[in-house]
Amino acid sequence: MAVEQPQAQAMARAGEQTRIHDIGYRSYDGPRLGRAYARRSLYSQSLRGAYGLGRSAKSKVLPMLLFVVMCVPALIMVAVAVTTKANDLPVDYTRYAVIMQAMISLYVASQAPQSVSRDLRFKTVPLYFSRPIETADYVRAKYAALASALFILTAAPLLVLYVGALLAKLDFTDQTKGFAQGLVSVALLSLLFAGIGLVIAAVTPRRGFGIAAVIAVLTISYGAVSTLQAIADAQTNTEAVPWIGLFSPITLIDGVQTAFLGASSSFPGAVGPGTGEGVVYALVVLGLIAASYGLLMRRYRKVGL
Repeated sequence: MAVEQPQAQAMARAGEQTRIHDIGYRSYDGPRLGRAYARRSLYSQSLRGAYGLGRSAKSKVLPMLLFVVMCVPALIMVAVAVTTKANDLPVDYTRYAVIMQAMISLYVASQAPQSVSRDLRFKTVPLYFSRPIETADYVRAKYAALASALFILTAAPLLVLYVGALLAKLDFTDQTKGFAQGLVSVALLSLLFAGIGLVIAAVTPRRGFGIAAVIAVLTISYGAVSTLQAIADAQTNTEAVPWIGLFSPITLIDGVQTAFLGASSSFPGAVGPGTGEGVVYALVVLGLIAASYGLLMRRYRKVGL
């Protein structure tokens, strides 16, 4: 009994020191917002990030600078048209994006890796899939966000041109038709460039490699195709000029809008694709968009394991 009594006293003292504290944790009994809300949130966050919103001041510099550079030439054209009382704008709505393709390619090269490379590098993609969000939701949100950011970048100067044309009292019907054709063109361009940029950026978690690869694919391909087209035109092989244009993203868009949107071609000798060749251009563009989505789905199925 003498041995058991100290043990009992020790256990009693230990029981007095043991406390269960209620720190206020409660189970969540509110509404479950589900996959759709998660997808919208990821889209919104990615779209804001494409212009540096919600990120550091340094991250805002390049996208905002490129946005300004895209709009300044349009403002100058509008000022000239209003001042000189011109009968038409210096550049067609469908031609503007083709002229500014270098700035568009630079924007894709800078923002596509920013959108996906960090998630790959820091291995946070599986964390997304631990929530009620699936591979398709992630890919759609990222694809839609970059395509929307590109559409804003390319449609904003067209809006400046359109408003300026109306202020210059140019024909309302002609300007509205041209503006609508320009919007269709840049929407197609945004889907194509966003898909290509994201596929390339998703291959490597290194942002620098992704930037270089996107620039190489978008810019070098355009230079190579333009050179080959010029050579074919100089050798009077004009029939080959439209077919060579199938091998560069920007010339693909140029060919589609020449064939179906009444645009003037930027190909050497203004030899744009006809209706039959335009169908091939449209099928290639749609095929590349679908292939980009499919490759992204395949990539993120593996990453999410």
